[in-house]
Amino acid sequence: MSLSLPFEEPVLIFTLVLLIILVIPLLLGKLRIPGIVGLIVAGVILGPNGFHILDRDASIVLFGTVGLLYIMFQAGLEIDMIDFKRYKARSLAFGALTFFIPITVGTLVFLYLHGYDVKPAILLASMFAPHTLLAYPIISRLGLSKNEAVTLTIGGTLVTDTAVLFVLAIIINSTQGETGTWFWVLMITKMIVFVAVVLWLFPKVAKWMFKQLESEKGAQYIFVLTVVFAAAFLSELAGMEAIIGAFLAGLALNPLIPHTSALMNRIEFVGNNIFIPFFLISTGMLVDLTVLFTDTNAMLIAGTIVILAPLTKYAAAYLTQKLFGFSILQRNLIFGLSSAHAAATLAVVLAGFEIGLLGESALNGAVVLILVSSMVSSFSTEKVGRKLAILESRRKPDISVKPDRILVPISNPKTIENLLDLSIMLRNPDHKSPIYPLAVVIDNEHAEEEIYKKNKMLQEAITHASATDNDVQLVSKIDVNISSGILRAIKELMITEVVLGWNAKITTRDRIFGTVLDNLLDNTDEMVLVCKIIQPLNTTERIVVLVPTNAELERGFMRWIRSVKLLSQQLGAPIVFRGRKRTLNKLKQAVKETKPTVEADYMPYTSLNEFANMKAELNKDDMVVVISARKSTVSYNSNLDFVPRVLSRNYKDNSFIVIYPEQYSVYQTVPVKGIPVSYEENAEK
Repeated sequence: MSLSLPFEEPVLIFTLVLLIILVIPLLLGKLRIPGIVGLIVAGVILGPNGFHILDRDASIVLFGTVGLLYIMFQAGLEIDMIDFKRYKARSLAFGALTFFIPITVGTLVFLYLHGYDVKPAILLASMFAPHTLLAYPIISRLGLSKNEAVTLTIGGTLVTDTAVLFVLAIIINSTQGETGTWFWVLMITKMIVFVAVVLWLFPKVAKWMFKQLESEKGAQYIFVLTVVFAAAFLSELAGMEAIIGAFLAGLALNPLIPHTSALMNRIEFVGNNIFIPFFLISTGMLVDLTVLFTDTNAMLIAGTIVILAPLTKYAAAYLTQKLFGFSILQRNLIFGLSSAHAAATLAVVLAGFEIGLLGESALNGAVVLILVSSMVSSFSTEKVGRKLAILESRRKPDISVKPDRILVPISNPKTIENLLDLSIMLRNPDHKSPIYPLAVVIDNEHAEEEIYKKNKMLQEAITHASATDNDVQLVSKIDVNISSGILRAIKELMITEVVLGWNAKITTRDRIFGTVLDNLLDNTDEMVLVCKIIQPLNTTERIVVLVPTNAELERGFMRWIRSVKLLSQQLGAPIVFRGRKRTLNKLKQAVKETKPTVEADYMPYTSLNEFANMKAELNKDDMVVVISARKSTVSYNSNLDFVPRVLSRNYKDNSFIVIYPEQYSVYQTVPVKGIPVSYEENAEK
């Protein structure tokens, strides 16, 4: 084994790179310097233009390319699709500003001050028009990925990068004499086919695959990577850069990968800790600082680019702030995210260099821009992001966002994962309270054997929850019966929500669900969710919510709305509310005034009896949610008692949840919002 420089032993190279990825961010974190900067500088020092400890060989380039695609993929995957659609006009406006301002100013400067011809001038200006979301991991870590300014910047990235790559294609083909009608027809056709395949076909294939691979967690991750690189390859076939395909793959898979899922945790973990750091190191290896001190032209070009790039990007962010009324912090956040140049910039300068329009000076100037802009972007985003995160954390929450304490009684090993996943999706993301899986053992001669079995199931719950990076606190109770043990746990742990599984079998006429569930509903006022999950949660297309009359008068009205909206956001599934007109009007107002933002539709019905015949309106992947009520509450109607039977008989192929909100009994001494204490079963009438 040779230890001469540069290192050639694969094991040694990989060990050294991993050591850098481990140590550098830890050291710079103590100095309050973003780890991104340290990794790029490490690449400069270790690379062929530094101490030449490592070569920028095929393995480094491969991992670096994967990291670049990962950044774009995660940006598309974590974006809030509701806000993305809602602010698409703003994203287009910002994308236009951040494209036209740099390319116009840059072209004029290189054309008249540096004496370049038109095509080289446009190419040089095109280097600092696009931007790479290099600082996005910082945003994700600070929990700002759903901020409107971030959503707008991500959308603008797609617009400006696509526009720059389109300009590049025109210049390259015009230089080679290929700008006829056939060229334009072919280019536009390929782009349309590419977008249709990624955004229409890939989600359908992915939904089918996730159903087949529901229990194969590792295979799901490999499938996701396959989709990303397939989209990137198709993007290149269509004449665009691979980063566009990776971003569109993220948008395509966005509704199918809940943000709290184990799969999302795996995607973020591998990307943020392996592939993206490799990309940063490989980017640093491109920098040749010595050329700048020996080539005057390179110094002039680099100086011009380094000055113009941030100024024009700041101008675009400033105009965007004024146009849409953003705060100063949001303006600076837009600037920080959009000021880093790497992927498309490198593609432009390398293409121009290969066809002879740009020289070595421009290449070195572009590499310096990558280094400087990466540092500016990292420092700016970290500084502004921290301030914005602190401000958002200080916002006063409404009464529906108090900390959740969710109890998950476990009895069937087959339902553990689905119930835990559902509970994690329903939990308020602003509070990191653990989920409480509960095992209840009846106190009899078989108690010891049952304790062993239950503990084994609880260990499975720990394993699954750890894969999602969420906390669980296991609870075991020995009691005279199951319902008594659950009730005792609710009181002792101050539980706010109970998530229960149900086998959808009706055994007696005088009970709604069965002994355990009915006893639980009769003896607690907390919100109870009775669930039967048939289809994988992430393949849910719509959430159809049936709401009884007077539901808006219940104490738990805002809480169950928040829960349904969180579920909609996590699953990327729109909500269809069904109810009486008066109730729907209250719902519209409550949904509009509370977070998160979701896509919702409202369809009136004339009677609750229509529920039995709604099956024809549903798809197999629709989830049915019924807001029910306990007896003696203001929204109770005797027809609600038959809902479980209808679900069991008519909705066997659909996942469903029956929600019993937190409620007051109308027999209490204080009337609820003017409803008389004698009000009972005639609420529907």
